Amino acid sequence: MGFNFRSAGLAISAALLMGLSAQAQPVVRGPEQGTLIIAGGGKLGPEILGRFIKLAGGPSAEIVVIPTAGGAKTYGPDCTCLKIFQELGATHLTILHTIDRKEADSDAFVAPLKRAKAVWFVGGRQWHLVDSYSGTKTETEIKNLLARGGVAGGSSAGASIQASYLVRGARAGNEVLMAPGYEVGWGLITGAGVDQHVTARHREGDLDALVKAHPDLLGIGIDQSTAIEVKADSFSVLGVGHVFVHDGKEQPNGGHYYLLKAGDRLDLKTLTPSAMR
Repeated sequence: MGFNFRSAGLAISAALLMGLSAQAQPVVRGPEQGTLIIAGGGKLGPEILGRFIKLAGGPSAEIVVIPTAGGAKTYGPDCTCLKIFQELGATHLTILHTIDRKEADSDAFVAPLKRAKAVWFVGGRQWHLVDSYSGTKTETEIKNLLARGGVAGGSSAGASIQASYLVRGARAGNEVLMAPGYEVGWGLITGAGVDQHVTARHREGDLDALVKAHPDLLGIGIDQSTAIEVKADSFSVLGVGHVFVHDGKEQPNGGHYYLLKAGDRLDLKTLTPSAMR
């Protein structure tokens, strides 16, 4: 039997189409219940921290603060991580911190999370959060808090840990964008990797490399004093800087990202931006 060029051509075309479908846009999803506040570091204004407190239920809401990314052995009641909320009137604040995974996996340790309306992850280095809490009851109860309709927030390292892909998780230094062994975040927002301090640290184009290596991910870079408020199928921008959305599509700026500012919204179902009115 002779070789059928037409059949072979159809087979090749089908394979190419399958390849294109396999490279379809990322599937990005926020929490089914509850809300995320993901901030890019630096000084956060009341439009961000005040919004977090409001989503928690107001100044009297029970809020857990996890400062572990900072790398200190202990944190006391004079911690700046509490003062930023106290200055906005918050009155029921609990520090939760350990470097002992066994303790992080205990019922006694996670009891405050079971009562809380909100949890905040302080900045520092992402790997501290991974080493202490990933895969423990602490991570589980953070997700349970969201499932009850609560709010989880964080800045800098506390922003990146919230994504399914952990950006800059390397122990060696935060210059390493993708670090084997420290690439898995907590997946509070899935299908994405989150970077921070973008303009201040000249990271504008860095997430292009992440999206090129992992086309199933959306890269979200957040400036200092800026945050995104994430629901199940959208996020909106808060603060004074920009959010850099890396979708792998070439843009007029020469990169593969575009910018959003305060008041802008991104539909996570279609990955299309629009201004909020």
